[in-house]
Parts: sequence; C-alpha cells; structure tokens
Amino acid sequence: MKTHVFDISIEQDDDGRWAASCPALPGCATWGKTQEEAIRNIREAVEVYIEDLLESGEALPGAREVIETPAVSIVTA
Repeated sequence: MKTHVFDISIEQDDDGRWAASCPALPGCATWGKTQEEAIRNIREAVEVYIEDLLESGEALPGAREVIETPAVSIVTA
C-alpha cells in the first residue's frame, strides 16, 4: 500500500466561493461555498483523477511524497 501526498492550492474568489486545484494534476480543479467544502471536493477530484490514470495504465504524476507504509493524513488549522 502506498500513500501519495499531493499539494493543493486554495483561495477565495471575489464572489465568496473557494477555488481549489491540484497543481500536479493538470485540469484537476473544483470549488466550494466554504473552504471545507472546497477541500472535500478537491480530495474527491484527486481520487477520481488518480483512479482514472491507474485504470488506463498511465503513470502517476509526481506526488510531493510517497509513503510506502500505511498512513493517515490529518489536517489541522
């Protein structure tokens, strides 16, 4: 089992919505009404993106970190 860590970019737009993207995955972007929703949405978008790559036999783009042992990811403020 491998855990791949991808950095995300998140910022608030002028209209109040939050935009989120994953720079390592071209075109992988989403938004949310709150920062928390945008983070949930980009996590789901990254998971789907990676699943599609794996199903088509393509190589995974460079993650910031690849952990070879089971791990959990905890985000705190």
